[in-house]
Amino acid sequence: MDLSRRKLLSGTAGLACLQSASAATANQELPAKSEFTVARFETCLNNARWHPISIGAARAVQQYLEYKATGGGANPNYSTEVQAEVKRQFAKLIHASASEISFVPSTTVGENLIAASLDLGRHKGNVVTDALHFEGSLYQYGELAKQGLEVRIARPSKDWRTQPEKLIDSNTKLVAISLVSMINGFQHDLKAICDAAHAHKALVYVDAVQAVGAVPVDVQASGVDFLACSSYKWLMGDMGLGFLYMRGNVLGTLKRSQYGFRQLASMQYHAFPYDPPGEAVMDWTPSNDAGGHFEVGTISNTTVACLSHSLPWINRIGPAQIQAHRLPLLKKLQRELPRLGFEPMTPVDSTSPIVAFAFGPKKDSAKLAQRLRQAKVDIALYDHRIRISPSVYNDASDVDKLLEALS
Repeated sequence: MDLSRRKLLSGTAGLACLQSASAATANQELPAKSEFTVARFETCLNNARWHPISIGAARAVQQYLEYKATGGGANPNYSTEVQAEVKRQFAKLIHASASEISFVPSTTVGENLIAASLDLGRHKGNVVTDALHFEGSLYQYGELAKQGLEVRIARPSKDWRTQPEKLIDSNTKLVAISLVSMINGFQHDLKAICDAAHAHKALVYVDAVQAVGAVPVDVQASGVDFLACSSYKWLMGDMGLGFLYMRGNVLGTLKRSQYGFRQLASMQYHAFPYDPPGEAVMDWTPSNDAGGHFEVGTISNTTVACLSHSLPWINRIGPAQIQAHRLPLLKKLQRELPRLGFEPMTPVDSTSPIVAFAFGPKKDSAKLAQRLRQAKVDIALYDHRIRISPSVYNDASDVDKLLEALS
């Protein structure tokens, strides 16, 4: 690999050219098979696990690695300029302001930060959630319940929906849900949840990791208070970096539970040569935006580089177009799989990126796995469930391959 300074400068400047090329691709009709290497090797219908990164995103990561290998002296500055643009692109995707967005290591960390800021372990009120929320979240609230917090969990109905809003009362402090369930793709009416919670002065937290990038999300229209989202699923990024949204007028009501240098708006030493005099070793002013409240230490610039390509790409296509492309594929699965003996677990009117089905003891999961491997078809397969999650590069032929493998 040629790591000359001239090569590096032309490569990093090439980010803009690369994104322009992606803009042309985004104006074409989906599926975007040519944008994803995975489409050449297998039929991947398991994008809810972790989404393959695009060829353009892989190039952006390689350009960052070249930048880092030479000492990071060339433009762009990933720790300032590129991070700021990535945060702005995510804010645009959910109709928020960049000042309302904090980087976090993962969705789970985001939810833990909210629970800590609300001091839920000491509250005498209750938290409302549902059985379709993420398992790590149910564990978190289960442990808080051992400390005395009342936790109310809505169970799914026969048509695989939940109604946590029915459990909200005047003692509810937080409603915590997955906007799109990882279990079966059920999607809440977020505005209805927020309206019900706010009527009782409760706040709403949303795990949106299976939603943002796959379905339209508007935090302003819904009124949601908190939203967290890792980047390695439908944002087509990688593990180790995500986002936490907090509604601006809620920020001042929360306490800081973590502290770190990324929260500082300014600082001044008074202990070293030529420092201005002062009684303390250091004076500081914390930032009053979401990042200043929740960001602590360094973040993954490798993932930032990946997102510098994928987020503008998703914004140009638009979640509504992505959703519209995917919907006929999911509808066909909902029609055909019950005929093959698979029991629907997703509401028939769902428009999320996930459909799930159960199967009884007459079907052998080991044999199903073998058939899928032989056909080079990737879905999520459990002992008595399957989960299918097509994306922008999938088409009807991919669904046909899956149906043939399962028949």
